[in-house]
Amino acid sequence: MVVAALLMGSVACGRMEESGESMVTPSTAKQELTESNGLTVNGLTVNGLTVNGLTVNGLTVNGLTVNGLSSSAFASWFSRDVALNNMLMKYMVQCALPAGETRTYRELETGTAYTWEGSLGLAPGWVRGHDFSVEEQQLVSACLAAHVNKYGMHVPLSVLGLKAERQPIAYSQEELESFPRREACFFGNLFTGEGVFAGVDRDYLDASESSPRACGLTTQEGASESACSPMVHVEESCETLCMLDPSGLFYTECRYNGQKYRPLTTRIRSEDVFACGDGVCQFTESCGLNDTATSCFSDCGACE
Repeated sequence: MVVAALLMGSVACGRMEESGESMVTPSTAKQELTESNGLTVNGLTVNGLTVNGLTVNGLTVNGLTVNGLSSSAFASWFSRDVALNNMLMKYMVQCALPAGETRTYRELETGTAYTWEGSLGLAPGWVRGHDFSVEEQQLVSACLAAHVNKYGMHVPLSVLGLKAERQPIAYSQEELESFPRREACFFGNLFTGEGVFAGVDRDYLDASESSPRACGLTTQEGASESACSPMVHVEESCETLCMLDPSGLFYTECRYNGQKYRPLTTRIRSEDVFACGDGVCQFTESCGLNDTATSCFSDCGACE
């Protein structure tokens, strides 16, 4: 899900601004901040970190600062697939920067300015140009994984956990009530090539249920399937692999393949879990003769 090949070629570099204020330009592409997922699986593969990684130059050293986003390497990478990389930067900035801060990058060739808004503030040191610590790498990786959607949909979600400096991500009782379904834990490190992983938090889906959040929430039978490759869905639950915070709301550490990771925990709305038999043939359901999500006669009818 995010930035890639920063050292492949060079073009005229654009200008990165620390705030959302900028001079008048021919066009502006401003990302509206919503705490929802919509990063496509393609963002984790072809142009993403798991294939190319981040080199010792570019964003890894300079972070999301003027030097990081004004380099010719960043401009070269961004121009290769503007639509996809604009989306990737939206989620990168949303994960790393706190709410109220923005980053703006301007393409010199087109004059278009792209503005991305912060939200979770997981990596305060890195966004200021300090060394990208392992904890920050892991948290940004977990955040990007949490925002991947198999279908490229925008589904509201709640993201909980500890920031790099160990302060909890802010949440309210209203948020917990609006997102009552515990979903998954996400952990890993895209920046080192270790990959990213997802585990179901407590309850698997029943065979009759399905969800647009297929990367995190699965049936027990489908837990080992790779619905969002290269993200790996582990067979063990979050409770087995991870340490629960005293609040009981999120996990603070996960251990997998002999490695220790800083995870993030997600919650979703009740209405984002679909059930065969509710009278609607959801896009996550299939026709058939049974009453399961993959063969739902009552909602989708028999297959022709």
